[in-house]
Amino acid sequence: MSYDPNNVFAKILRGELPKFQVYEDARTLAFMDVMPQAEGHTLIIPKLAASQDILDVPVEDLEAVIATTQKVARAVKTAMDAPGVMVLQLSGAPAGQTVFHLHFHVIPRFHGLELKFHARSMEAPEKLKANADKIKAALAA
Repeated sequence: MSYDPNNVFAKILRGELPKFQVYEDARTLAFMDVMPQAEGHTLIIPKLAASQDILDVPVEDLEAVIATTQKVARAVKTAMDAPGVMVLQLSGAPAGQTVFHLHFHVIPRFHGLELKFHARSMEAPEKLKANADKIKAALAA
């Protein structure tokens, strides 16, 4: 299977689909997951690499996306007042990957909150915006 330039994240990068952006630099983009597994669930993607997963991404782009993932994970933990965060990356359909553009999930974790593998309901845009604003404020602090 080759990279599909019409996947949802490629469309977000081209500005064809909306996003609730949290962070952007020359090589990476972080934005809210529209079907979050927990409040504050954020996605981090490379902007330049047409890579399906961690197995085919150039090392330079992987380094950039990992650095942004760490930065965003710290901000998500602070913004959501979470005792922990889960960083998740799925490679290939058998692993559960559904969007074939490399991405990392940062999911705030709380004791006693059950986590489903994939959320299936869309979050209200106003809630996504409010959570994105909290995370951006934590990044700026």
